[in-house]
Amino acid sequence: MENYSIRKINKEDNAAVAQLIRSVFDEMDIPKVGTAYEDPYLDLMFEEYSKPRSVYYVVEHNDRIVGAAGIAPLANEAVSICELQKMYFLPETRGMGIGTEMMEVCLQSARNFGYEKCYLETMPFMHGAQKLYKKTGFENIDGPMGSTGHSSCPVWMLKDL
Repeated sequence: MENYSIRKINKEDNAAVAQLIRSVFDEMDIPKVGTAYEDPYLDLMFEEYSKPRSVYYVVEHNDRIVGAAGIAPLANEAVSICELQKMYFLPETRGMGIGTEMMEVCLQSARNFGYEKCYLETMPFMHGAQKLYKKTGFENIDGPMGSTGHSSCPVWMLKDL
């Protein structure tokens, strides 16, 4: 895919980002209960990631949001630990290296914020995502960290920054 850009989310992107996330949930038949689908701020991502030590990025191609991911503090954990949050891409963007590029942008932001570790949660059938996470240095851990509220995500990973 040519002519795409990775940039910080704008308020005007809220509806498109929420729709992107919901469409990936529908496409992959991801449970809607106990996952990011239920997050109360899903329609207000710009506002949610305007908080301190948080950032959310979108991938834009031909004036359309085709991917997104962010970094935020991990709730009820040490201030040195962040979470990679809501990393989703439409099918046509997968397998092109855009996820790797987005991951590097997010992890660099995490380092710039002063985080020492990055945590994430995912689904066991999201093999492509797990491959990307492992390629960028995430390792599986035995249980959840913090309190994300995502009780339906049984794969937990952590990376030293």
